[in-house]
Amino acid sequence: MTQNPQDIPHMDEYEFENLTIDQHGPLAVLTLNRPKALNALNSATFGEMSEALDLIVDNAEIGALIITGAGEKAFVAGADISELNGLDGVYAGREVALAGQDVMSQISNLPIPVIAAINGFALGGGFELALACDIRVASPRARLGLPEVTLGVIPGFGGTQRLPRLIGAGRALDLLLTARQISAEEALQMGVVNYLADEPLAKAREVAESIVKNGPIAISLVKEAVRRGLDTTLDAGCEIEADLFGMAVATADFQEGTGAFLAKRKPEFKGE
Repeated sequence: MTQNPQDIPHMDEYEFENLTIDQHGPLAVLTLNRPKALNALNSATFGEMSEALDLIVDNAEIGALIITGAGEKAFVAGADISELNGLDGVYAGREVALAGQDVMSQISNLPIPVIAAINGFALGGGFELALACDIRVASPRARLGLPEVTLGVIPGFGGTQRLPRLIGAGRALDLLLTARQISAEEALQMGVVNYLADEPLAKAREVAESIVKNGPIAISLVKEAVRRGLDTTLDAGCEIEADLFGMAVATADFQEGTGAFLAKRKPEFKGE
């Protein structure tokens, strides 16, 4: 059953042990809140993230999501190694990877834009979390890397798949095989991050605000077009684009946007 927006509780009505959610108008900020563990990802955190993301999807007021980490040292310093150390056998490892991948897919498949505000270390699972976001803003102090091979394992939350799609196989393999950490500046040059900012959360808010003023249906369709197009040929991707363009043209938002342009006024989109 579809809920009316007024029936959906405000984000601050929910309490989590390992994360917080703050909503300010159309913007929501999800903060991983395990600063003593450098916000390391464990099974409990993944469970809470999945629940939080479901709540965000159900809240029609939210037009963009920012993900960041508590404290000044880390965005997310990786997976919880003490928890991983207890894994035994192929099945256990596969299940942990699939559970983490499910949450990353939830993030990348959200119909609203997701921005990572990388305020410190983004290593291992933290880097993979950032890669699942649409846009990345990093502090100049941030360090990024996938050190899994130093532990005798490989990235399991999508790193071997999303990073090559973002920067190409050669550059991705360099980072994956050497396990070296890169500075925020090098990450910017590689195209891993989109912006550098001394206050990444403030910059992420600025970027999010520039997005949510646009047509919400069009924003969602752009994300869908890019996501689906990356998994197919150029010709097939253009067919997808044409289909979604047609869907956009059939919306009231399209009539409002084009009408406002012709009338030389600001559009008032309603997501219809």
